[in-house]
Amino acid sequence: MVPEAAAQQPAPQPGPPAATIEGGQRAGAPEEAAPADGVPLQGEIVVSAKPAPPRSDPMQGLNKASFDVVQAADRAVTGPVARGYKQAVPAPVRSGLRNALRNLGEPVVAVNYLLQLKPGKSLETIGRLAVNSTLGVAGLLDVAKRRPFHLPHRANGFAYTLGYYGVKPGSYLYLPLIGPTTVRDLAGRLGDVSLLPFAVGAPFRNPLVAGSATAIRLVDERAEADDAIQQTRTENADPYAATRSRYLKQRQAEIDSLRGTHSDPSSDPR
Repeated sequence: MVPEAAAQQPAPQPGPPAATIEGGQRAGAPEEAAPADGVPLQGEIVVSAKPAPPRSDPMQGLNKASFDVVQAADRAVTGPVARGYKQAVPAPVRSGLRNALRNLGEPVVAVNYLLQLKPGKSLETIGRLAVNSTLGVAGLLDVAKRRPFHLPHRANGFAYTLGYYGVKPGSYLYLPLIGPTTVRDLAGRLGDVSLLPFAVGAPFRNPLVAGSATAIRLVDERAEADDAIQQTRTENADPYAATRSRYLKQRQAEIDSLRGTHSDPSSDPR
């Protein structure tokens, strides 16, 4: 049985049709949400551009590819060899080899101080070479840096001379066996290598001797830099950019020191 109140309730009458707005959308119907700024519509083609490389690194693509290859080789071969060398060869022996190779390069340092019109520094370098070559047992011991001589090693070369006279670094490069460098520094390195056989004498005119010395130097440098390399890999989202930035800042600081000027260490040369 239907309750009486319900039975007497009139049937609902059909209302007027819902009003529409232009475009056919019913009044009162929820509007479609407009796309937020920057959000592409369905079917819309979006073109995104890669950021341009820094001015100092116009060949960033090639350099980064070279960096990746070198890092892969370093993880597989170079790094383990360098760490094995550090563990197998006692520290005094490694230090002696490092000193001897550095001593062989002192004539190049002296020549470049002359080119930079710094005869005093050139004479100090020659004195350092003489002391270490004699009292230091062919350079195995760095006697010259101690009392009473106080003649420390100073890095110098043709790349420094070019920078001293205002030659800009040029494009940044990352090369196998050499690592981070610039066009200017690469040209300077070639100048140093060309001068070394004439400065040192007959032994370095033998490719086997020169190659062996270079191999020892590269392995020793890699072993000494192991902690810094691991830190760069673990603490930087982009190890390539971090390596480039550190190298360019360091080289600029070295050239500024040679010229007696000082750059902002926080700036990133580009």
